[in-house]
Amino acid sequence: FAVIECAGFHENEARRRVYRARFSSVTETDILKAMDNLCEPNRNEALSVDARQEIDLKVGVAFTRYQTSYFQGKYGNLDSRVISYGPCQTPTLGFCVQRHLQITTFKPEKFWVLHPYIIHNGYELLLEWERDKLFDQDVAKMFQKLVLEDGMLEVIEISEKQETKGRPSGLNTVNLLKVASSALGIGPQMAMQLAERLYTQGFISYPRTESTAYPSSFNFHGTLSAQANNPVWGSYIQTLLAEGYHRPRSGTDAGDHPPITPMKSATESMLGNDCWRLYQYVCQHFIGTVSPDCKYIRTRVEFSVGGEFFHCIGQNVTVKGFTSVMPWSAVNEKNLPQFTKGEKIEVSKVELYEGNTVPPDYLSESELISLMEKNGIGTDASISVHINNICERNYVQVKDNRKLVPTALGITLIRGYQCIDPDLCLPDIRSFIEQQIRLIAKGQADHSCVVHHVLEQFKQKYNYFVKQIENMDALFEAQFSPLADTGCTLSKCGKCLRYMKYISTQPSRLYCRTCEEVYYLPQKGTIKLYKELSCPLDNFELLIFSMHGPEGKSFSLCPYCYNNHPIEGIDTFGSASKTGSSLKLGKGAGMPCFLCLHPTCRHSLIAQGVCACPECSGTLVLDPVSAPKWRLYCNKCECLVLLPQGAHRIATTRERCPECDSTIIQVDFNKKSTPLEDGSTLHIGCILCDELLHSLVEVKHGKSFSNRRGTRGRGMGRGRYRAKGHGTGKTVDPKMSFRDF
Repeated sequence: FAVIECAGFHENEARRRVYRARFSSVTETDILKAMDNLCEPNRNEALSVDARQEIDLKVGVAFTRYQTSYFQGKYGNLDSRVISYGPCQTPTLGFCVQRHLQITTFKPEKFWVLHPYIIHNGYELLLEWERDKLFDQDVAKMFQKLVLEDGMLEVIEISEKQETKGRPSGLNTVNLLKVASSALGIGPQMAMQLAERLYTQGFISYPRTESTAYPSSFNFHGTLSAQANNPVWGSYIQTLLAEGYHRPRSGTDAGDHPPITPMKSATESMLGNDCWRLYQYVCQHFIGTVSPDCKYIRTRVEFSVGGEFFHCIGQNVTVKGFTSVMPWSAVNEKNLPQFTKGEKIEVSKVELYEGNTVPPDYLSESELISLMEKNGIGTDASISVHINNICERNYVQVKDNRKLVPTALGITLIRGYQCIDPDLCLPDIRSFIEQQIRLIAKGQADHSCVVHHVLEQFKQKYNYFVKQIENMDALFEAQFSPLADTGCTLSKCGKCLRYMKYISTQPSRLYCRTCEEVYYLPQKGTIKLYKELSCPLDNFELLIFSMHGPEGKSFSLCPYCYNNHPIEGIDTFGSASKTGSSLKLGKGAGMPCFLCLHPTCRHSLIAQGVCACPECSGTLVLDPVSAPKWRLYCNKCECLVLLPQGAHRIATTRERCPECDSTIIQVDFNKKSTPLEDGSTLHIGCILCDELLHSLVEVKHGKSFSNRRGTRGRGMGRGRYRAKGHGTGKTVDPKMSFRDF
C-alpha cells in the first residue's frame, strides 16, 4: 500500500485496479505461478501492520526518552547510552529476570533415593524406585533396611508395547530459531540473517512463516527430486522416492506462507560454514517430514522386594524412519536381559543416594523463544529482533550454551517496573494488543479505534510512571555509584579551573564536581590529555581521542566545544559522520578540532587541514599523534593517506601551494633513510604537486588522487571539492534517528 500511495494509483481507483503477486520462494516456477494468479492487496492486513508499528513506536519512544534523560548522567558506572523500553522488548527481558530471581531465591533441599542393583544374565542393572525420592533420611534408611533384609527381588509384571515416535510437521520460523540456537549455536538474529540470505539466493523458501502445514497443492515429489543428487542425503532420497514417501503430519495453517523448505540442492563449498549448517538442517527437517515414523518396542519390567516396588525400562528400535536423516531425534536403545514373571533374583547391592534439589538454569534463547511464542510476544519476524535488542542494550548477556543472564541494569529496570506498574513488564498487555491487531487484519475491528484505545491506556500508565519514577531511582541508587564517586582525574575545567573526572564506562564522559556539569566524549576509543594545551575559545584543556586498531584515527578535541557547538554555519561531528564514518560519537557530538575554523589555533582545521579528500567533500587533516607512522585522515569519511614513514617530524605550514591551493607541509626525514640526494633531511612541498612527496604517499580506504587545480577554496570552503559521482545536495540521514539519545 505504500507503493500504491507513492505511485498515485489510489487517486484513480475507479478506473485502475491494482494487484499483487504472492510467492514464497524465488524460483522460476513459483514466480510464474504467482504472476498467473494475481490477487488484490488486503488493506486490513496492511492496517494491522500499521497499527502495530504506530503503537510500538510511540510507546517505545515516550518511555525511552524519559528514562534515558532521567538516568543519564546520574550514575558513573551505569551504561546509560539508551535505557530503552518496548512493549515487546521489556516483557522479553522480564522473562529472563523472572528466571534469575527464581535462581537467586532458590533454597536447595536434601533428598534420598534407593538404588538397588541386580546382576542377571551378564547384565548389571540399576532399578528405578517407584517412590522416586524422599526428603526424610530416617524414612529412606528404613526402606533401605527392608530391601536389604528381604534381599530377593520378584518379577511381578512384564509388559511390551509398540511405540511410535511421529515424524515432524513442517518447519516454521520459531522452530528454526530454536534449533539454530540450541543445536547449532547460532543466535536468533544471525539465524534470520542467514535464512534470508539463503532465501534471496533461491536455496530455501520464505523463512518468515508461522505455518507448519503444507498446502494440498504442494509438490513434494519435485522438491525431493531436486535433492536426489545431493552428495550428503541424495542416496536416502532416492530410496525414499523408490519406496514411496509419506505425506507430512497435519500442522497449523496460519494463512501466510508454507513451511520453510529447500528449493534447490547445495553443498558446503557453495554456501560457507554457517549458511551450510542452517541449510543442512532445513533439508534434513523437510526430508524427515516425508519419511516414515520411527517405531520401537518398549519393555517395562516391574519388581517387588521388601514391600517396595522398582522397575527398569528397555527400548529396541524396529523401524528407524525419519531418525535416519535426523539422528539427533533417534530413540536411545537399551537392551534388557530375558526375564520371566515370578522369577526371583538376588539383590547385589542397595545404595542410598543423597542429593540436593537444584534451581532451574538460566533461560536459553530457545526457551525464551518458546515463552515469547506462548505469550504472544512478537511475531515470527520480530522475535529475533527483540532478543537481539535486550542483548545490545546490555540488559542481558549471552553466556555458555546460549544462556541469557540478566545484567544489573536489566534486573534493576524490571524491579523498578514491578514496584511502579507491573503491567509494563508483563506479557498480558502485549497479548491483548496482538489480539486486537489480529481483529484488524480480519476486518473485525477499526484500525483507528484500536490505536487510539491502546495509546490512551499507555498515556495514563506513562503519566503515573513519571510521577513514581523516584521509586525506580531508589533501586538505581542502591545498585550504581553516584557520578561524583566515580572516575579518575584527567583535565581542567575551563570555567572553575578545577580538575574534572574521566568516567570510562559507557557512555564515556567528563564530570566537573564543582560546576556539576557533564561533558560527553567520543565512544569506543581511548582518551588522553593533550600536552596540557588549552582551547583558545573557552580555556578547557584539550584531549586526544584515539580509535582502536592500527588504522584508527586520532584527533584532538575540546570537551566544551564537543558538547556545545561554538561556531554557526558548519557541520557538526554528528552530521559529518553520516557520510560513512564508523566513529562512535556519543551524546552531543559537536565540534572536534578538525572541524573548528578558529583562525589562529594550531589544532584547528585552518592550521591542520592539508588538501581535499578524494573520496568525499571533506578535508584531509594531519593526525597530530601518528608519529612515526605519519598520516592524513578525512574529517568526514574513512579515507586515510599514509605519509612518508619513519620521518622525524611532519608539520603543516602557513603557506599554500600556488598550483592547487593545498597546504604546504614540512617533512624532516630521518638521517639514515632520507630520500634526498644530497643527504639533507628537511624538505618542504605540496603532497599533490611535489613529485618527491607525491611518490611517497599512499591512499588507503579511498580513491587515488592527484593534482586538481582550482579545486580548493579559502577559509571555510578549503578542501571541499567533490569526487566524481557525489551529489551536491545536503546529506540526509536514511534512518529515523533520535539525536537526543
